[in-house]
Amino acid sequence: MNKNDIHGDLLPLRFIRPMLWRPLLPFMNAFLLMAPRALSREQIIQRRVIAAKPNGAFPAVIIKPPGVRSTAPCLIYFHGGAFVLKAASHHYSLAERFAIKTPCVVILPDYRLAPRYPFPIPAEDCFCAYKWTIANAEALGIDPERIAVGGDSAGGALAAAVCLMARDRNTPLPCFQMLIYPVTDRRMGSASMRLFVNTPMWNARLNKKMWKCYLPAPDEGNICYASPMEAHSLIGLPGTYLETAELDALRDEGIAYAEALRDAGVFVRLVQVNGAFHGFDLMKNSLLVKECINLRVTALIEAFCLKD
Repeated sequence: MNKNDIHGDLLPLRFIRPMLWRPLLPFMNAFLLMAPRALSREQIIQRRVIAAKPNGAFPAVIIKPPGVRSTAPCLIYFHGGAFVLKAASHHYSLAERFAIKTPCVVILPDYRLAPRYPFPIPAEDCFCAYKWTIANAEALGIDPERIAVGGDSAGGALAAAVCLMARDRNTPLPCFQMLIYPVTDRRMGSASMRLFVNTPMWNARLNKKMWKCYLPAPDEGNICYASPMEAHSLIGLPGTYLETAELDALRDEGIAYAEALRDAGVFVRLVQVNGAFHGFDLMKNSLLVKECINLRVTALIEAFCLKD
């Protein structure tokens, strides 16, 4: 990949190569925890603690824009970060945009992280957050029939896992899933994974390290809740918006998951962002990113039946 392959809006990010070194993770998460969370004062912000199994708990932030109805739709958004990093200010900014533009309630669970809490704990935490939202829908002012899940990167894998868990465990399904450049396959056998080994923001080398942190014991738990492409069946899952980035190692597994969902009879809208690499929406003020945010919001509006 050379400079000419990258969309001009994203050139400032082209030299970023994140580190995924275990001894540094506590310091990185401490920094993320202290960083400003970029939420405007106009939003109604609530904080809750959600009980998790076994004998655990994790916090969640609830964003409720002024003026939303008492039975508003809800997006539960699982942040990316390779299963090892806390939500960045970027994720809170994204959540606020979804909340305002849709409009809807957005819940950001601060699920427990690998490597201290490897799979299946983060996935189970996210499923607990989903069940908690259903159980508390009335108190939260949420319509239980219009709860969607979404996430970026590792968060996309977690959103997909929640949908699979809900189907398999006889829990009401989310009405929709929004998967942004998602992690879907631990096997890392795609052409894009072989091609993009040193790309900005994320690449195959980092992806391999991520899986070692998240899945140290591959026989632990139902593997499809970590690697959705390995699910025996995708029949019965909710409608999906799936977005990939052209210059992303995860591109082809995202496309493969979209195609597998379609083969299972699931409605899928697949969008590839040309000239973009993983995490490109960090450039939140670029025209390219604004266009993508509008596509995501439109998908949510349609899923929530909010069109006039």
